[in-house]
Amino acid sequence: MSMIRDLRAVVRPALRKTSTPYSGYDTTRDPSASSAVVDCAVYRDGRRVQPVEDAACLTPREAMRRVREDGGFAWIGLHEPTEAEFAGIAAEFGLHPLAVEDAVHAHQRPKLERYDDTLFTVFKTIHYVEHAELTATSEVVETGEVMCFTGRDFVITVRHGGQGSLRALRKRLQGDPELLTKGPSAVLHAIADQVVDGYLAVVDAVQDDIDEVEIEVFSAPAKGSPRGVDASRIYQLKREVMEFKRAVSPLLRPMQLLSERPMRLVDPDIQKYFRDVADHLARVQEQVIGFDELLNSILQANLAQASVAQNEDMRKITAWAAIIAVPTMVCGVYGMNFDNMPELHWKYGYPISMGMTAVVCVAIHRILKRNGWL
Repeated sequence: MSMIRDLRAVVRPALRKTSTPYSGYDTTRDPSASSAVVDCAVYRDGRRVQPVEDAACLTPREAMRRVREDGGFAWIGLHEPTEAEFAGIAAEFGLHPLAVEDAVHAHQRPKLERYDDTLFTVFKTIHYVEHAELTATSEVVETGEVMCFTGRDFVITVRHGGQGSLRALRKRLQGDPELLTKGPSAVLHAIADQVVDGYLAVVDAVQDDIDEVEIEVFSAPAKGSPRGVDASRIYQLKREVMEFKRAVSPLLRPMQLLSERPMRLVDPDIQKYFRDVADHLARVQEQVIGFDELLNSILQANLAQASVAQNEDMRKITAWAAIIAVPTMVCGVYGMNFDNMPELHWKYGYPISMGMTAVVCVAIHRILKRNGWL
């Protein structure tokens, strides 16, 4: 059985939009307990020690006591904890204050940092927002954050935002004890792989939006409809792509470090799989950079088309002004109050002057139309 195929099958869960925080802990009894805890479990020999329905009986402090006595590792999941809620857990696991501050306040740049015997990793999750039509105010991507504290015998995940739920991932990993025997680094890899797989799904959806805008810009407009696309729509899509880029680009270096640099907290058998994640992330980064450059070209082409359309309109206005100038000149001449004007009292003067005016106007019209001005 191919280990990499099994690993990727386990860590590719569908992204969920919401999760319900677990609130079964009595914080007055245990300072490490928190109402922000989604799940808390001990894993030993690749298996969860207690059933999911009994998770309310296990606090982070109790989980670590069991780990220190009997081995294994603890996995505590939290959703948007406050400083007070996270303080007890931080003290119990000896987390660095700087990392704790980042985990609580969120809005962090993707990164990998090491504090003593703990790795602190920040991931930006991306979710594609479905929309019937792209407008100047459409939200194309929605971002969230997942922070991961990885120690020798514990994993603490802190999630911010409505996206990037790890519940399905935890369930799938529990279905493969062979992977969980690798310890906390297997969980870290699974999270990284899920986040990057989410990027791949969003890339395909954003590509469709860009293709739609590109077709509208370069296709011939329907008769009577304005040429080009509202530039604000392109600019809004470009802003969303930039948000995507800010999530992807900073994460590439941490994934490369996890795949290339030996680390005591990362199992050697798991480390090589981070290379696969880094490769996928590099591909996403190239596509996102390509999106940004393509949108720049589309925006410039759209503005150029608008300028061309304005020039065409000005040429038509100028051409019609030249035609109208002929009867205006004739009427202006004969509108002067002089007694001795040529053919002023001639019987055929009026029809001949009107006929000559019409002939000159038609001749000018044909010349301008032949030259593409009309």
